[in-house]
Amino acid sequence: MTYDDFNDFCSSLAATTHVVQWGGAHVWKVGGKVFGIGGWADDGQAGITFKVSDIAFEVLKDQPGLRPAPYLASRGMKWIQHYCEPGLSDTELQDYLQTSHHIVSRGLTKKKRKELNLD
Repeated sequence: MTYDDFNDFCSSLAATTHVVQWGGAHVWKVGGKVFGIGGWADDGQAGITFKVSDIAFEVLKDQPGLRPAPYLASRGMKWIQHYCEPGLSDTELQDYLQTSHHIVSRGLTKKKRKELNLD
């Protein structure tokens, strides 16, 4: 998945906003909370970072091309980074990004979810 593909997909999800920060990373948010980051890759490859469930974290953290996300996972958060091949297919990445969007949006207040038409 390229950064353009990443940005196009994230922009298609409900109530998202985009900002470039943290040294040029493409940061996607829902309700002001981060759900996807495109950046911090090794060797110029796209590094896609997303939030996962506890179970998904355990399954994905040791897969080739995936790792606990730098900075985030070291603080006890359940974030995975796809950083090189073989990693995940574009379809799998989209599924995990959509799930990350859902996890983050469910953590918003009821009032905020209603305001963003997420319920």
